[in-house]
Amino acid sequence: MRKLITIFCIYLAVSVQGQTIHTLDSAWIRDNYTKLEKMVPMRDGKSLFTAIYLPKDASEKHPILMNRTPYSCAPYGEKNFRAFWEGHWKYYMREGYIIVLQDVRGRWMSEGEFVDVRPFNKNKQSAADIDEASDTYDAIDWLIKNVPANNGNVGVFGISYPGFYSTMAAASGHPALKAVSPQAPVTDWFLGDDFHHNGAFCLMDAFLFYAGGFGYPRPVPTTQGPVSSLSMPRNDNYESFLRIGALSNFMKLTGDSIKFWKDLYAHPNYDTFWKARNARTALFDVKPVMLTVGGVFDAEDTYGAWNTYKAIEAQSPSTNNRIVMGPWYHGQWSRGDGSFLGNVRFGSRTSEWYQNNIEIPFFNYYLKGKGEEPKIAEATVFFTGENKWKQLPQWPPAGIQPTPLYLQPNGGLAWQKPSEGNSMSEYVSDPSSPVPYTEDIHYSRTREYMTDDQRFAGRRPDVLTFNTEILENDLTLAGPLVADLLVSISSTDADFVVKLIDVFPDNFKYDDAIAQPVRTNGGSYPMGGYQMLVRGEIMRGKFRKSFESPVPFKPNKTEQVKFTLPDIAHTFKKGHRLMIQVQSSWFPLMDRNPQQFMNIYEARDEDFRKATIRVLHNSSNASSVILPIVK
Repeated sequence: MRKLITIFCIYLAVSVQGQTIHTLDSAWIRDNYTKLEKMVPMRDGKSLFTAIYLPKDASEKHPILMNRTPYSCAPYGEKNFRAFWEGHWKYYMREGYIIVLQDVRGRWMSEGEFVDVRPFNKNKQSAADIDEASDTYDAIDWLIKNVPANNGNVGVFGISYPGFYSTMAAASGHPALKAVSPQAPVTDWFLGDDFHHNGAFCLMDAFLFYAGGFGYPRPVPTTQGPVSSLSMPRNDNYESFLRIGALSNFMKLTGDSIKFWKDLYAHPNYDTFWKARNARTALFDVKPVMLTVGGVFDAEDTYGAWNTYKAIEAQSPSTNNRIVMGPWYHGQWSRGDGSFLGNVRFGSRTSEWYQNNIEIPFFNYYLKGKGEEPKIAEATVFFTGENKWKQLPQWPPAGIQPTPLYLQPNGGLAWQKPSEGNSMSEYVSDPSSPVPYTEDIHYSRTREYMTDDQRFAGRRPDVLTFNTEILENDLTLAGPLVADLLVSISSTDADFVVKLIDVFPDNFKYDDAIAQPVRTNGGSYPMGGYQMLVRGEIMRGKFRKSFESPVPFKPNKTEQVKFTLPDIAHTFKKGHRLMIQVQSSWFPLMDRNPQQFMNIYEARDEDFRKATIRVLHNSSNASSVILPIVK
């Protein structure tokens, strides 16, 4: 009891201290800043609503730090301040930045028509040819000419959808734009971001995001958000989404008012609609200094940061281009301390380290000329498992050796091909009982599933599990994984989910007893034998040869399904095991495959079929996962 009282008192003291700090920050910002609201003109005659927070300090000129967003500049009204004191924005205000928030075209209080991930137009011929890059250019041009006491230097940053607008800002070409930081940026909504992974539809996120409010039309500028007409149970997402059934039933629920939801259904393949929305097409001849940021455990987007950085490297090689990847969920680097995710601990306050050592010095130098040029490595990456930051001269690191780890009979994994001539593992994939993406019951998609314990999945008959022996040495992986499966299926289509898992020793526990993960029903989570998801990814089988032109499987014929998983940075410690799981559903994270070759968006409930899936692991058909091993 005395220990419980002590812990409670510490918690109360920390809470009170945190509230006091927030109160002081709030009062300081209000005392030292003035807010203006302006309609900033664009070249085509439309105007965008812009909130400008100006420092009262007149002793020097100040840089502009801008965030363009579809999520609102709220609160509206020049007397109403955003709660910057609740995040790391407050540090920029302490540094005297002019903070600019802008509602993008067609959202909230801005004029014009909103277009989701509006395509970049590299061949603008007239004032009517606008895109997000031109809107950013026009906004910056107006700001430096009309905002008092600015120093002529502008930076742009943003997380997620605002990360996409940051990427487009980098393509604007305005000479005042000196530094840009796309963070978890929307990059390609068909291949790897929030709405599709390798052509498979991210059902839960897409439906709850668009039908939950974001997708509803906004005919005229407004300060009021849309009210969703969606009505569904708010308890068990697995059961709720399964009851709704086929994707055609979800369309009935949304009705006819959500334009982009209809676009999703109208473009089931990687056609010109999706290719035009690939943000990488804008990343040529990038002028500003770039700092791309993301989380290796970002449930919304593990794809965008890696691939935005790589596109700049390939398409704009002279650009000063850097990447930072930490052990974070979506946006965790801007809030929280980054010391854990779910049950897994990282040993330090990684978010605070990043803010203090990377992001703030980055903008301070390039926008304020403060201090020495920050010594930011080409790639600053946190390696989980060993829980260390590494500053690397390139990504992936030099000397990586892509090495196949072969699936073996009886659930083994080995560096040699199997010797048996006719070995395989099989399971029945039943769309009426899909493999859940997490063990727990939730309404919304969890962020913690990215490091969740996978023991629950291995107990199902429709999940194949393969293990190495206990590792005698540390094994460090850095870069993209490649799944290379040789399969045969009884139907004409199927999905393939491959998961890379770190199996902890049976006697594992964290050193600090207070830091043990706590279960919601009390007590510590049993970390002995924990099966930590390091990376998982899905491949819609019909796209195995082409995302543009899907092809059916020939039933019971051996075919290759080879695909790349997002990059990882992880060390499997000595005494751990490496595990691979293979399955054909991941629900409701991803939509169910009817396991017939067809347009899945038009599927009906009666179209779903069971399929027998065979994964071959023999001398002539050796399935493997190709690991990026650091030597």
